[in-house]
Amino acid sequence: MPHFHHNTPSGNPRARGLGIPLDGSPGPYNAITDVPGVEVGYCTLVRGDEVRTGVTAIHPRGAANPGDPVVAGFHNQNGNGEMTGVSWIQESGVFSGPIAITNTHAVGIGHAGILTWMQRRHPALTETWLLPVAAETWDGYLNDSNGHHVTEESVVEALDSARNGPLEEGSVGGGTGMTCYEFKAGSGTASRVVNYGGRDYAVGVFVQANFGSREELIIAGIPMGRLLDVENPMAKSSPMPSGSGSIIAIVATDAPLMPPQCQALARRVTLGLARTGTTGSHFSGDLFLAFSTANAGGVTVGAPVRSQALPPRYDSLTFIPWGYLNPFYAAVVQAVEEAVLNSLTASETMVGRDGHWVPGLPRREVQRLLQQWHSLSVRESDRRR
Repeated sequence: MPHFHHNTPSGNPRARGLGIPLDGSPGPYNAITDVPGVEVGYCTLVRGDEVRTGVTAIHPRGAANPGDPVVAGFHNQNGNGEMTGVSWIQESGVFSGPIAITNTHAVGIGHAGILTWMQRRHPALTETWLLPVAAETWDGYLNDSNGHHVTEESVVEALDSARNGPLEEGSVGGGTGMTCYEFKAGSGTASRVVNYGGRDYAVGVFVQANFGSREELIIAGIPMGRLLDVENPMAKSSPMPSGSGSIIAIVATDAPLMPPQCQALARRVTLGLARTGTTGSHFSGDLFLAFSTANAGGVTVGAPVRSQALPPRYDSLTFIPWGYLNPFYAAVVQAVEEAVLNSLTASETMVGRDGHWVPGLPRREVQRLLQQWHSLSVRESDRRR
């Protein structure tokens, strides 16, 4: 198995590097960038004691080709959050341009930053209109979220830095100041390969994980949150109820799908999250977007401008029949679970604003409990024979 299945490019451990058993076959990078054309970039902002935030950028068809719409579907598990552009996605089943993910009070900056980047790099595409997709989760426990530290230039930096290949995870980009199950977490990604009709398709997931109460955390079926004896400073000093925070999940695939099928993939994110233990707090915004990069050039966003005299045309989509989608659903569930765990395992203890701190997942203790649980399971199996 390639090195980056077990570690991020900088050497931080991923879930597989800790020996956590996971289902399915990942792609070469085990990341959303296994979907051909998808590029991801970060702007990470860590300054002094107060700034712990950033921006994550995702280009569905690469930075060079933002004008070709992708077929998409959206699902809202819990609406205590924001993702711009979804009204148009629900209306038309498509969107154009890149995606930005940042903190709650900077979601408008994410939207404006995409427009700034598009005007600089692809001005012809903003002459009429663009409805950018910008999403958020709350990092106000570790970050001075009212300090306006994320700027349009931060968004431009993330968009310009986007690449394919293996990705850093944990406290990077928009995930810099985020927590999950009251451990340090943030950005996480994973992928699965699905063979259909003799061809391999990639299903990739990227999460900005910032949800869950400590006691809910489950890893490989083990109630880790209740077993790990680790201090929980958020229980004492966070202004928000336990389980608050939100999660944004982006699902990408090169399998040809219709908009309702993309929405069906987005709905399966909830099942992947459930594998990690969450019950979905009222104070968590859980918003999921899925898109397909297939059918390039197959969709028209709108009517031609008045100055153009173009003949009528028909759009055409190729798609996998509904009855054959089960392996793609399974891929989403498996990749979401792993992406969340990767966001946890790749993160370190962080101290932020007002002396607030959150511990990193205790990796060695997780490994010890995994081994202990496995030994108990083997002995129980032997006893029953």
